[in-house]
Amino acid sequence: MPGTLYIVATPIGNLEDISLRALRVLKEVALIAAEDTRHSRKLLNHYAIATPLVACHEHNEEARAAQLLVRLQDGADVALISDAGTPAISDPGYVLVRRCRAAGIRVEAIPGPSAVTAALSAAGLPCARFAFEGFLPAKKKAREDLLSALRDEPRTLVFYEAPHRLAQTLEAVARIYGNERPVAVARELTKKHEELFSGSAGDARRHFSGEVRGEIVLLIAPAEKAAAEPADVTAALRRLAAQEDLPPAELVRRVAKTTGVARNAVYQEYLRLKGEKA
Repeated sequence: MPGTLYIVATPIGNLEDISLRALRVLKEVALIAAEDTRHSRKLLNHYAIATPLVACHEHNEEARAAQLLVRLQDGADVALISDAGTPAISDPGYVLVRRCRAAGIRVEAIPGPSAVTAALSAAGLPCARFAFEGFLPAKKKAREDLLSALRDEPRTLVFYEAPHRLAQTLEAVARIYGNERPVAVARELTKKHEELFSGSAGDARRHFSGEVRGEIVLLIAPAEKAAAEPADVTAALRRLAAQEDLPPAELVRRVAKTTGVARNAVYQEYLRLKGEKA
């Protein structure tokens, strides 16, 4: 029987943030594929895990995936870990997972730490819906083009950012999104010098104007839907009434949904227009 590929989430800082199931799997598998074997050895040594390690990172993932697939087809169980958090989430792992699934190898997730969800849960920004964009582009123009394209995104935006670029990025956020757009910056989550800043984009730019160190998660609040002008509601009512023969309640409901104006206000405008025709 072929083996199983386990996708094992590991701590993003505090070594205690690992599940009992993850520890058991790391001890029982035949091999652990790690993004950086030197980094992962510290975690394994801490928990007295002697399972052999091999490197699987962005520079060798294609070749390593082929080798690991052979081991799995021969019946060996393999665990995939990254330096921190959940593999394949802005980390190596996608290529190996894709090949295993295509070959009929069982892939099993061992869930756990993730900087994205940790930051979202503590930031105080809307998190029922969010858009994770991974690392922002390193080059200024590409970075600002992406931020501009996402300016009206109705979900909370989540990015990873390098500490030496954070000041430039926050300046761009304040300029493109406005100084008052709420943001949060999570730095060194679960580590000794953890910091979670929340405030306006302008305040964040000033707060992080000096030297910054550590792993960064940047969150930007959703764009607020602009309130429709009375003329917009009137035009929408007239346009929809001309296009379809709808009952008044359905007409009001649709216009309220498309304009973001309260149904009662739309209904009052509907009555006014109806009175004009009388």
